[in-house]
Amino acid sequence: MDTVAELTLIRHGQSLANVAFADAHARGLTDHGLTGRDADIELSSLGWEQATRLGHWLAAIPIHRRPQQVICSPYLRARQTWSRTAETAAQSGGDYPTAVVDHRLCDRLMGDLELLTPAMIAQRFPAEAARLAAEGEFSYQPPGGESFADIARRLAAVLADLNTQHAGRRVLLVAHDAVVVVMRHLIEGLGFDEIAAIVATTPVANTSITRYDGTAGDLKLVEFAATPHLEPGRDEHAFVGK
Repeated sequence: MDTVAELTLIRHGQSLANVAFADAHARGLTDHGLTGRDADIELSSLGWEQATRLGHWLAAIPIHRRPQQVICSPYLRARQTWSRTAETAAQSGGDYPTAVVDHRLCDRLMGDLELLTPAMIAQRFPAEAARLAAEGEFSYQPPGGESFADIARRLAAVLADLNTQHAGRRVLLVAHDAVVVVMRHLIEGLGFDEIAAIVATTPVANTSITRYDGTAGDLKLVEFAATPHLEPGRDEHAFVGK
């Protein structure tokens, strides 16, 4: 077998930036009060709760389906998500892998526009806002940052390494929504226009689960952006899957 047996992609829990961006947008503000680096943004209180619920979901997975290798984005919010998830799952028994950090799983690099909302970009960099509108989200490359084609180049190397180094094993990645959608582009050959249409109706929610089955020799999508552990009234210990 020259591919992983299963590839599961998890988006991190809600972050303080997710909260600040949403609040600024709702209130029409051009500042959100965040400082520092995007890589250092922590989980919100809801993000910690989401990671706990994800841990209960993980604990309910049968032993033969549990991840054998976990690889994590270097960003704090992703590492915190796996730490809480694994800690919660371990309380129900079982041994879960310590995450290995791969810097290629980082979020989209925004360069000069890091941690800026669309309103902040329009105010501070109006020429960039106009260029973004003209080129579209997936083609646009911010100054000093990445287009989605740039993300695809680094993730193609990650995917090749996974299939070489972890062939036949169950691998779980904890990363970002950009990583999830670009992996769909790479694995399924979807164009970015197709990706945009998909996420318009099915956003990659915090702690959502995207899973590929590789047991037949190539990766086939099983579920995308699923959040069974977050559904109201759902038994947090229930597991659905083959």
